[in-house]
Amino acid sequence: MKERQREGLDNGPQMPEQVQVVEVGPRDGLQAEKTLIPTELKIELINRLTAAGIQRIEAASFVSPKWVPQMADGAAVMAGISRAEGVSYSALTPNMRGLEAAIESKVDEVVIFGAASEAFSVRNINCSIAESIERFIPVARAAKQAGLHLRGSISCSFGCPYQGEVPVNSVVDMVKRLRDVGCDEIDIADTIGVGTAHHVQRVVQAAAREFPLASLAGHFHDTYGQALANIFAALQVGMSIFHSSVAGLGGCPYAKGATGNVATEDVVYLLHSLGVETGVDLEAVVAAGELVSQRMGKEYGARAGRALIARKAVV
Repeated sequence: MKERQREGLDNGPQMPEQVQVVEVGPRDGLQAEKTLIPTELKIELINRLTAAGIQRIEAASFVSPKWVPQMADGAAVMAGISRAEGVSYSALTPNMRGLEAAIESKVDEVVIFGAASEAFSVRNINCSIAESIERFIPVARAAKQAGLHLRGSISCSFGCPYQGEVPVNSVVDMVKRLRDVGCDEIDIADTIGVGTAHHVQRVVQAAAREFPLASLAGHFHDTYGQALANIFAALQVGMSIFHSSVAGLGGCPYAKGATGNVATEDVVYLLHSLGVETGVDLEAVVAAGELVSQRMGKEYGARAGRALIARKAVV
């Protein structure tokens, strides 16, 4: 069955038989919410996602509560979750203070971030790309000394709300910078959701010439409805790590009409239909997404999830 589903996709690296789904909902999905989400709900969500078989979860962000008040309870969240063997819990750590808090909370992976766009870097973190890398060097060094997995994320890899088009070479330059800092894994992020399939393939292939393809991840927002097409395009050139957010939680404050991260339910449905293994229980993720949406008073944003719930109701 799997061989038939992959037939015709031999122009380049083989489509992976297994994909790592990195759940970013508890951090990236919730951080922009204006209403403070109870710590208990964050903990329950992470525990449900863990029980659903997701083995990598972005659980917290150790940034200044002045800038991201929604993430002020990161330590409490990390202390309250029921950790499962083999599951990696990560946190965003923009500086040494954040890293120290993350280490104290016993995270498994820390995330540093930069941008492929100079304009976005200045507007988002008030410094140039080169300056941002300099700031992250001591954080990266200390993280590695602590034995933590180090992940680097590249914002605006396909377009910038201030600069517009972002050249492929700019993304490659950031890949090399993060590689040289010591990152074990690098995310290619479509922050405002403007990427399209062929563009994604060009960027992924160019990045893979400077960093192992197996350690490159795709982070796609669905602003223009292209996230699943972009994931499929990245799969075709061998990418095997993808970020997603349960219930499609999240939004991008830098792009009008942005709908945020692609929904985990939609990604898992696509992957399973292709015969790609994820280790994820789709029905359990749907239940978690529906629950957190109801508790937050939001419409459930996963299209596959809504369809599966509707089908179940008819049966």
